[in-house]
Amino acid sequence: MRDLPLPTSPGFWRSPVRGTRFTSVLGLVLLVGITVLFVTGLLSYAAYNPGLASVNDKTPDKGLLGFYLFSWPTHPYWLYRLTQGVHVTLGITLIPVLLAKLWSVVPKLFTLPPARSLAHALERISLLLLVGGALFEFVTGVLNVQLDYIFPGSFYPLHFYGAWVFFGAFVAHTVLKTPTVVRNVRQMREERRGGQGGQEEADALVSPRPEPPTVSRRGALWLVGGASLLLFGTTAGRGFDGFLRRTAVLAPHGGPEPGSGPGAFQINKTAAYAGIRAVDTSDEAWRLVLTGRTGTVRLTRAQLLAMEQHGAALPIACVEGWSTSDQRWRGVRLRDLAALVGHEEPTDVFVESLQQRGAFRRTALRANQVADPRSLLALHVNGAPLTPDHGYPARVIVPAAPGVLNTKWVARMTFGDL
Repeated sequence: MRDLPLPTSPGFWRSPVRGTRFTSVLGLVLLVGITVLFVTGLLSYAAYNPGLASVNDKTPDKGLLGFYLFSWPTHPYWLYRLTQGVHVTLGITLIPVLLAKLWSVVPKLFTLPPARSLAHALERISLLLLVGGALFEFVTGVLNVQLDYIFPGSFYPLHFYGAWVFFGAFVAHTVLKTPTVVRNVRQMREERRGGQGGQEEADALVSPRPEPPTVSRRGALWLVGGASLLLFGTTAGRGFDGFLRRTAVLAPHGGPEPGSGPGAFQINKTAAYAGIRAVDTSDEAWRLVLTGRTGTVRLTRAQLLAMEQHGAALPIACVEGWSTSDQRWRGVRLRDLAALVGHEEPTDVFVESLQQRGAFRRTALRANQVADPRSLLALHVNGAPLTPDHGYPARVIVPAAPGVLNTKWVARMTFGDL
């Protein structure tokens, strides 16, 4: 029996679709898409106020990697809904492009010798970091979107550090390959216009003994584009309202609004999951504890309802990429609560929840978020008291903040510089 060729043999990879031009088109798409992913990912990290105390930040020792952090704004109120929706939807849409790109260059991973020179060795190392980083970032991102937290440790430091490693390798690879990509795409355009174009670059991507073609390279690109369009069409709707939400059949919290009535909008974790007991949220047992410059104040829900009530129409937008439509919240302004304990000028606040299970039982907000008149300790939503799953007896709602910072089942708020 004839020996089968090894992956290191040029004859092992026989697809006629592979070639530098095919790879170049996919590379250009990823160049734009991954850059947008990186920027929106950094914005998402900044929105968590990671520099505010240690409770929001699950990423230790970031050092210089936190150079861009700033106080996350509250205007426009849909900002996080937009940036995180783009980040997650684009990431899922690019999966077929990424897989096709990796498939197109896989022969290079098996070329021998492993390093012909120092420069070639550095290129191979950057390629390994690029492929490994891409797979790590996309896999952990998809698992987080699907609410499958099976990876070890916290998602935030894993995804944050992985993004910097991957993007560093991506930039190095882009610098090395951009001239080739531009040249190949230009040749393809000339050929479509009837020119002679150029010859296919003779490298490891082009099989010396290709199999008979079953699809053209243009057809393969259309297949990849169609797969991306399918993922986009079945994911993007969860960031919109009305009928478009029903198209998000592959996305958690997509589809129609759950249930009916004032509380019929998406939630991430139920009261039962969070370990919230009815006895702890009853009017007899629950008290809101406020601490600040002048001491501590304890308020019942009835006392909160007796204070001046304010309204705001705001969505909830989560790191997983889903968001609700604008809900009509009503409650006490955070800056009014700060004033009760001696902070006439809004200041940072440390918020603690009754929640027993899961992360973000404690969160912190910056002074500019407390100062916004739309930032509320909400007691009602859509004209009715909060339901247990939406945070009864009281929850925080802040414009443009990630959903986890809109703490539910609030028990204590500590005002002051954090």
